[in-house]
Amino acid sequence: MKKIAALLFISVSLFACKKKKGIPDVSGIKVDIPIERFDQSYFSIDTNNITAGLSKLSQEHPGFYGDFMQEILGVSGANTDSNTILVTKEILKSYTVVFNSIQPEYKKTDWLKKELEKAFQFVKYYFPDYKTGKAILFVGPFDAPGVAITANGIAIGLQLFAGKDFSIYQVPEVLELFPLYISRRFSKEYITANCMKGVILELFPDNSSAKPLVEQMIEKGKQWWLLDKFLPTAPDSVKTGFTKTQLDWCKRNEGMIWSEIIRTTDLNSINQLDIQTFIGEAPFTQGFSPENSPGNLGQWIGWQIVKKFVSKNPNMNPEEVMRMDARKILEIAKYKPR
Repeated sequence: MKKIAALLFISVSLFACKKKKGIPDVSGIKVDIPIERFDQSYFSIDTNNITAGLSKLSQEHPGFYGDFMQEILGVSGANTDSNTILVTKEILKSYTVVFNSIQPEYKKTDWLKKELEKAFQFVKYYFPDYKTGKAILFVGPFDAPGVAITANGIAIGLQLFAGKDFSIYQVPEVLELFPLYISRRFSKEYITANCMKGVILELFPDNSSAKPLVEQMIEKGKQWWLLDKFLPTAPDSVKTGFTKTQLDWCKRNEGMIWSEIIRTTDLNSINQLDIQTFIGEAPFTQGFSPENSPGNLGQWIGWQIVKKFVSKNPNMNPEEVMRMDARKILEIAKYKPR
């Protein structure tokens, strides 16, 4: 009897803890995300008979074939087009080594299907009308996107998720595209978070690029706030791309960071140098510790402002928060971290 009581107490405690965190129960929401292996079909094309291989590929993957050929490779995709055949030969020649190197990591994809379906359960909880699709895996040029929303689902470029120690990421030409502070995030644990970032931009396109710095910070902070809703148990390091050291530094120095920003920078600036200092990829943020500060510090501060705002308006739903004017969020939040 004591054991039963103890187990009951533990169960109630865990339930209370889960509820306290604000994580809704989504177990009853049915979601199916099929995994489509475009990558395996593409790299099985016989280089001695590319015309027939492209014809077969287009029949097996009618939804993504045109997107891959036209949007990623920049060719028509017609199997009689000489440029399509030439580019296909070049991709097969140059990227087969990439495909072969990462196949062992992605031979089984049950884990990815499970992760994506769990994330989309939360998407559907907050946005019931959202239409899910497939997860289409491909391997393409390094300047192709790692994640792209298509008419049929989410396309995932595995060439950008080969693992942070993947030797080709150290090649000078690739390093020019992706310095090490970026490629350290090219691992499979970032796939689902990147997919959800794509979903967020599909739901709420970011139109803040011409707005003042503080508004861009808050608009981008909204994105991480919603990402938190879709991935409530994922580490902040995966959601933000910051290292644990950088996150710890941000949390310890939140008050100092905000004070320095408002002391040294015009929050209403539309100067691109000011905006680039605080928004976007960088090894660290100018004016702060090169060893500990992350780049994109403005989005992190924007995230904290949005969280402060939401704490004062707990009954607002995610769509209302995402559509709330950035200036209004700043005004109501009265953000003054210590």
